[in-house]
Amino acid sequence: MATAPSAWIAEHTGLIAKGGAVLDLACGSGRHTRLLLERGHPMTAIDRDIGRLADLLGHENLTARAVDLEDGSAWPFPGPWFDGIVVTNYLHRPLFPAIVATLAPGGVLLYETFARGNERFGRPRNPDHLLAEGELLRMVAGHLHVIAYQHGEVSAPRRAVVQRICAARSTDDRTSPAYRLRG
Repeated sequence: MATAPSAWIAEHTGLIAKGGAVLDLACGSGRHTRLLLERGHPMTAIDRDIGRLADLLGHENLTARAVDLEDGSAWPFPGPWFDGIVVTNYLHRPLFPAIVATLAPGGVLLYETFARGNERFGRPRNPDHLLAEGELLRMVAGHLHVIAYQHGEVSAPRRAVVQRICAARSTDDRTSPAYRLRG
């Protein structure tokens, strides 16, 4: 069974357009996929192994795909543009540009993962898997408007150092490929 959704993610999902398509990137057990399906969003859930989504497979509003995001393959979404993208407890920096580019005008990015300092509390400890201070802010700079950002130590669901961002693309972002495809 999936663990409870992140409070940060749950708090900000209301910013995603009602009924908007959402990508749960590196979805794991699908805790956020489940939350957003319950809230009426068509979901695309991807992970290297989608076996933990077995009870959801066949859901009319779910597309689940087994995708290795780190094998050097092309980004699997060259055409669809999402109204929301959720990423938690996952970091593969080469994907940053594709994640940002995949948001539709008005789309919302909800990203939460471990940051430097977390090695005091457990895994991950490898600096390659820990965000530097302000790294998510730099990822979206010039592309998305920051709605909320946090960096620091948390005590729940366990002690950790995390970085979180909620950022959105302007609804009239004429630089977005999605804008150019409209109309």
